[in-house]
Amino acid sequence: MANCCTKNEQTDNCTITLEDDSAGHRIENWLDEHPEFVQSYFTRKANRTLIDSWLHSRSHVRTPSGTPPPSGSSTPARKISASEFEGRGILKPLLSVVDGQPSFLSPSEPLRARSPHRNRKSRLELQQLDEKEVLMELVKDIANDLDVQSLCHKILQNVSLLVNGDRCSLFLVQGPREGPRYLVSKVFDVNAESKLEDVQELEEIRIPLGTGIVGYVAETGETVNIADAYEDARFNKEIDKKTGYKTKSILCMPISNHDGEVMGVAQVINKTGNDAKQAFTQEDEKIFHKYLVFCGIGINNAELYERAQLEIRRNQVLLDLARTIFEEQTSLHNIVHKIMMITQTLLQCERCSVLLVDPSSKTLFSQAFDLEAKDYVQNDSSNKEVKFPINIGITGYVAATGETLNIPDAHADDRFEPSVDEASGFKTKTILCMPIKNGSGEIIGVVQLLNKVDGTAFNTNDENLFEAFAIFCGMAIHSTVMYENVNKAMAKRKVALEVLSYHAASPLEDALKLKEQTIPSVNTLRLNDFTFDDNTISDEETLKGVLAMFNDLQIVNAFNIDHLTLCRFVLTVKKNYRPVMYHNWRHAFNVAQTMYAILKRDSIGPHFSVIEQFALIVACLCHDLDHRGTNNSFQIKSATPLAQLYTTSTMEHHHFDQCIMILSGQGNDILATLSSEEYNTIIKVLESSIIATDLALYFQRRGDFFKKVESKGVVFTDENCRDLIRAMLMTACDLSAITKPWLVQKRTAHLVAEEFFQQGDLEQKELHSTPPPTMDRRKKDELPQMQVGFIDAVCLPLYKALAEFDKSFAPLKDGCRDNRRHWQKLAEEYKAKEIDCVWKKRF
Repeated sequence: MANCCTKNEQTDNCTITLEDDSAGHRIENWLDEHPEFVQSYFTRKANRTLIDSWLHSRSHVRTPSGTPPPSGSSTPARKISASEFEGRGILKPLLSVVDGQPSFLSPSEPLRARSPHRNRKSRLELQQLDEKEVLMELVKDIANDLDVQSLCHKILQNVSLLVNGDRCSLFLVQGPREGPRYLVSKVFDVNAESKLEDVQELEEIRIPLGTGIVGYVAETGETVNIADAYEDARFNKEIDKKTGYKTKSILCMPISNHDGEVMGVAQVINKTGNDAKQAFTQEDEKIFHKYLVFCGIGINNAELYERAQLEIRRNQVLLDLARTIFEEQTSLHNIVHKIMMITQTLLQCERCSVLLVDPSSKTLFSQAFDLEAKDYVQNDSSNKEVKFPINIGITGYVAATGETLNIPDAHADDRFEPSVDEASGFKTKTILCMPIKNGSGEIIGVVQLLNKVDGTAFNTNDENLFEAFAIFCGMAIHSTVMYENVNKAMAKRKVALEVLSYHAASPLEDALKLKEQTIPSVNTLRLNDFTFDDNTISDEETLKGVLAMFNDLQIVNAFNIDHLTLCRFVLTVKKNYRPVMYHNWRHAFNVAQTMYAILKRDSIGPHFSVIEQFALIVACLCHDLDHRGTNNSFQIKSATPLAQLYTTSTMEHHHFDQCIMILSGQGNDILATLSSEEYNTIIKVLESSIIATDLALYFQRRGDFFKKVESKGVVFTDENCRDLIRAMLMTACDLSAITKPWLVQKRTAHLVAEEFFQQGDLEQKELHSTPPPTMDRRKKDELPQMQVGFIDAVCLPLYKALAEFDKSFAPLKDGCRDNRRHWQKLAEEYKAKEIDCVWKKRF
């Protein structure tokens, strides 16, 4: 062996010259065939110089510049056999079970990979070793640690030992290569005795490249050794003032990767020990540099490991998204909620929104889903039916153009709508917005992420993962919408069959008979009086009363409505009410009569056009069509076809649809003479007015009305305000039985209560649940007190506001108050009887 090894005096390396020596070739071949001997010889004979040379050569291996890196686009596809994974250890199963559900995610698997605990040598023990032995000992300490933060902490502890530094910090370069880059403090103010748990709690520090001493080193790649920090203009004295620490000497050095690029900066502050008053020496710089060469390798490996772990996690998430799509296809809200939760967790953003394009118009958003990070605790997210143009704001721009937007500063972008933040109280900083497409490439929605949790802008990695998410989201939404459409079609069919089996258009003979009847005047029937009692007229007279109201409001003349058609329409509407206790034809007639009485008031009626008055009277007559004697809550609890068909305001949507069906029926088309514009107007007012009778919507909107009344802001010139007024009038008419004379109110209240009790009986029998008190027959004696509560919570506030708005409504308010006094008296009498019974039982 001595003949093939020559000593090179300049490099101090041992170079084997085998190319020109045939004996050397034979020796090399023999060594290749006897690896056991080579290992034994190397273990026994190799010196530290040879080991250092080997380590140095291995750390600078580079890919030849002429060889392009492999990529998915240039690598031919090939089949992978399961046998290729054999001999490499047992792989974890792809599918696991989390909370009883199958999942591709590993719920509790940490991304950190720290080395096993190893007893480190003390400062005193290291002082007994020579320089190379110290370096080798410290390299062993960091060799197997693949967690970046833990690794950086060990590196700084070792640096403190190497150069006798008081405090050490390490910063890594982050940010996109094409954008602004900055330094991030992985660990800060570390010494030989500090613990990782202590520095993990410190707030992350970010420094732009070129700023301060560490920024200068990162930008230039130069080493900075400063004897007196206060004499250097780059030093920030404010840090010492805040911490109370006195910085004297600084040694700051770049950490480079194998390509020579600066990947981080290590900084040591204040020499300690016997040299505490001196600056760091050239020897310190030399040993610091040697150690950082190995540190660069370790940090690069740790970052590669973290990126690999992150990629694994991302792939798991995408697999889980795919599983979610095929598992949850019954509810659009549920599937989008799941996707938003997974994506928000993965990309660490504060808010996620999905907006769906209205398929009927392609120019409006129809639904908006929104999830904020705080909603996780409440397991809540919002889902709203919306109607606004897609060409407004950032989401509108993405929906219209199909472009992806990554906006680092939302308020600096002209397309951002600041009013959205003002209304919600949420502060939007950064935005990542992308279109959602179906399999045909059509834009079906927009998904938007707001504000990274760590305060940074969304980067290229976020965009790539977000793009994959949008593809899955598109698949999920398209699949679920198709499923829901099929379900709705089936529900419509069931409802239609049910309605057709029960209802039929009124016979022409009945309409002809009614046509020939003499129509009494509204004054004869006292229809313009708020105290009107329908018990004083017959069913036939109610039909005549409706015709009288249409005539008196000049609706028939204004639109040239055929009298026979109007008669048949009224008869068909009456026929389409079921014989339930309260929500029947009589109730509809009473509601229409109250609306007529309001429209006849000189201070109210003239503000509404004839077409609005037409729509309001028809809306009142049709607002409870095909009512089953049960409310929206019962429909949802019973999972009826109606509940599947209409997810919000279930019965009200059904009433409107029944109204349209009747108006479209042959012989009932009282809108046939209207122009296209007039027809669209009346249908719009009809729909909003009938839907407004849902008390849930009344509670949502009445606050706005009350505020406008209080501030004298109710005006008929604003269309939104007109719609609000119409909605409040519909509720006032729907509840007007509470304003009638006491005997009428008492009779009506018992009808309402009996209908409620019948629903309570159904809930007990069919749903096996305890009904609410208002529907519990066992609490019928508490009706007076429940009526008082209903008046105080629902009725009286509305009639007070209307009376303040216009004095014409004062009779309604006064009637409501008078009935409250009667109910309160009965409630007190019932309570007194209860107390009397208790005393009798005791004595």
